[in-house]
Amino acid sequence: MELDIREIQKIIPHRFPFLLIDRVVELEPNQKLVALKNVSINEHFFVGHFPDEKVMPGVLIIEAMAQAGCIYFYYSKNMQGKNLIYYLAKVESKFISPVFPGDQLRIEVTTIKLMSKAGFLKMQAFVKEKLVAEAEIGFGIKET
Repeated sequence: MELDIREIQKIIPHRFPFLLIDRVVELEPNQKLVALKNVSINEHFFVGHFPDEKVMPGVLIIEAMAQAGCIYFYYSKNMQGKNLIYYLAKVESKFISPVFPGDQLRIEVTTIKLMSKAGFLKMQAFVKEKLVAEAEIGFGIKET
């Protein structure tokens, strides 16, 4: 299954400038999700991070991973049609290489453990075939 930006916006509440997933290119509920973030020089955070060597902030890479995880959870737990708010509960991360304007971040999500209103997910972020970051992310949800 693939999702475009309009479908993503139906699932997660984030909007510009904080929506950090552009497309889902692969989705197998309870198995795997692959999402893309096109990193543009026009991103608002590049104004100050850093003026002489623009680098995508690590916390925003984590946020992009978390947003991909929300989409994965939504389909893996059959939450279609429900309005959910996701709360970050735990992050263990490792950054391996910087992400620059013009890169395409490919985020892969797999399950560690999913419960009815929470989850723990394994995330990996790649630029081309190079691993640039990885994390284990825990979160909880609230239905609105």
